[in-house]
Amino acid sequence: MEAKVIKNEVDYQSALAHVAELMDAAPGSREEEELELFSLLVEQYELEHYPVPAPDPVEAILFRMEQEGLTRKDLAAYLGSPSRVSEVLSRKRPLSLAMIRALNAGLGIAAEVLLQDPKEHTTAALGPVAR
Repeated sequence: MEAKVIKNEVDYQSALAHVAELMDAAPGSREEEELELFSLLVEQYELEHYPVPAPDPVEAILFRMEQEGLTRKDLAAYLGSPSRVSEVLSRKRPLSLAMIRALNAGLGIAAEVLLQDPKEHTTAALGPVAR
């Protein structure tokens, strides 16, 4: 397959199929170089046409808590008090600038994630309704 800029869904699907064919390429081979090139082309198309939204701020905090083995009690150091932790995690209180700074510095959660409006994520986070 000829390498070219992916401009539409048909080209994208063809490139994906070609990447799948090349997945077992031997290290250092011409096929491996082709795999790298097509992977870059696919990645660029996906960035433009299938952007991944940043996670919900509360979900990001919960995820980091799970990663680090933190409890709600541990979050009080970043959010101010146990009651504030409860309010933030139950989405009853928005993050303040001081909380965002503390979470960013202390837990390494990206500020751009924490700055988002959690209301924008509420319906998307729920997913499809089960029947």
